[in-house]
Amino acid sequence: MDFELMINSFPKLLGAAVITLKLLSVSLIVGLFIGLLFAILRLNKNILINKFAYGYSYIFRGTPLLVQIFIIYFGLGQIEYLRSTFLWVILKEPYWCAIIAFALNTGAYTSEILRSAFQTIKPGIIEAGKSLGISNKIIFYKIQIPIAIRQSLPAYGNEIILMMKGTSLASTVTLMDLTGVAKYIISTTFKPIEVFIVAGGIYLFMTFIIHNVIKYLEKKYSFQQ
Repeated sequence: MDFELMINSFPKLLGAAVITLKLLSVSLIVGLFIGLLFAILRLNKNILINKFAYGYSYIFRGTPLLVQIFIIYFGLGQIEYLRSTFLWVILKEPYWCAIIAFALNTGAYTSEILRSAFQTIKPGIIEAGKSLGISNKIIFYKIQIPIAIRQSLPAYGNEIILMMKGTSLASTVTLMDLTGVAKYIISTTFKPIEVFIVAGGIYLFMTFIIHNVIKYLEKKYSFQQ
């Protein structure tokens, strides 16, 4: 075991973890808005809107994230029309292609998490709001959404951790994230065990932080309906 290599590679891998966290945070923020939108569409009584939202969720939850990244990065670049539009400024960059793939993927899972949370809200809560003369719009934004977010925290915490690990696939489109830098160091030292132990330790530490933050939020905002 080459401990000197592990010590020397740690600062490089730690610096690459910043890219991983950037990918994760931007993807989660965009994905949360996408998930909320499609969760609302899934609850719509219009069958066409409902099926459209279900189709999005089904496609992105039913296909591997790696395939989605490849289709967006390599596939869309083959369309001549896109190369002549403003979209090419985004699609030619691996960073933004990875963000798009991650956001759409986590958005699909988030939509199902939030949909389930909305459906667990007791009808009595909504009826109580209506009896006080509160409009449906205010009930939805001030009552239903906050309750749904609180209800979905445990499941969404797992989704954050899964997405954090999923960002390792960004290295397949040349991004030098934590996994990408680890692969580069291995290609020059030919010592994968030591490098991956350090990289795995950093991933584990980030998971520990995320887990405890979600656990804290669960306790802080827990309530009985």
